Amino acid sequence: MKPVREGSPWRGLWAVVAKEMADHLTSVRMGILEAIVLLTAAVTLYMALQNLPSGTSEFLFLRLFTTSQDPLPAFVGFLGFLVPLIAIALGFDSINGEFNRRTLSRVLAQPIYRDALLLGKFLAGLFTLALVLTAIWLMIIGLGIFRLGVPPTGEEVARGLLFLLATIAYGGIWLGLAMVFSVRFRQPATAALAAISVWLFFTVFWGMLVGLIAQGLAKGVFNQIQLELFLARLSPNTLYAEAILAFLNPAVRAFGPLVPLQLIQLQWAVPTPLPLSQSLLLVWPQLTGLIAGTIVLFAIGYVLFQRQEIRA
Repeated sequence: MKPVREGSPWRGLWAVVAKEMADHLTSVRMGILEAIVLLTAAVTLYMALQNLPSGTSEFLFLRLFTTSQDPLPAFVGFLGFLVPLIAIALGFDSINGEFNRRTLSRVLAQPIYRDALLLGKFLAGLFTLALVLTAIWLMIIGLGIFRLGVPPTGEEVARGLLFLLATIAYGGIWLGLAMVFSVRFRQPATAALAAISVWLFFTVFWGMLVGLIAQGLAKGVFNQIQLELFLARLSPNTLYAEAILAFLNPAVRAFGPLVPLQLIQLQWAVPTPLPLSQSLLLVWPQLTGLIAGTIVLFAIGYVLFQRQEIRA
């Protein structure tokens, strides 16, 4: 007779979240990563305050995230590298670590189903990432108020919050990928290496491959550019870069190639910053892609985990 579940499949979810978050926040690994991010934020913020364009008073707080000085990039440039590494560090041993410690069967022997265990570990990693990023975001805003002597406007705060949410969603993709490999491979080192390899592929090689693929498949310069842009947006790095560009630079009005009618419209447009609502509409597909990618990767990990045989 097929066993029947008793009670909610999510029973014990928040107990798992609390336990995993405590482990993350007190681990030496996370302490090292948090120190690196904090040091990076402090250095880039100092350089941004020293190099803010003179005579400008509009969107000063947004410039704190985007102003750079050679050879150091802006803070958003560092985030593109650090957020995936933090997310992978949070998820690469979440499941296979339990297998290797022989604790998974004992955990599931409690009134906790696999559904609650996997979702709890994912939420704990996502909440930990969000907590770290929010603390860094608040630090930058607070030091900016202290040094600039003026508070941020409501639109600057709203754009900064959307930038923060986009960064968390970007991290969620790499956390979901790391958990997929954690379910698939029994060795944490193999899962970490696989996740980092995928990240390096999209960071280093994908940009070069899309150009070659577009040249081989599309005819005409405009068609090649369109295909190249479509393929580039299969990478979470491109989606994240476009999202934060629109939020942190209100002057951005479009991405990719433009048809003649759009060129005429932009030529006659008044050169003023876009309202926040228009910037949000501009990058709504990118935000949707980041969130959808996180959900798809979690679903893949969920299916693989449900099909695994767990023995004591």
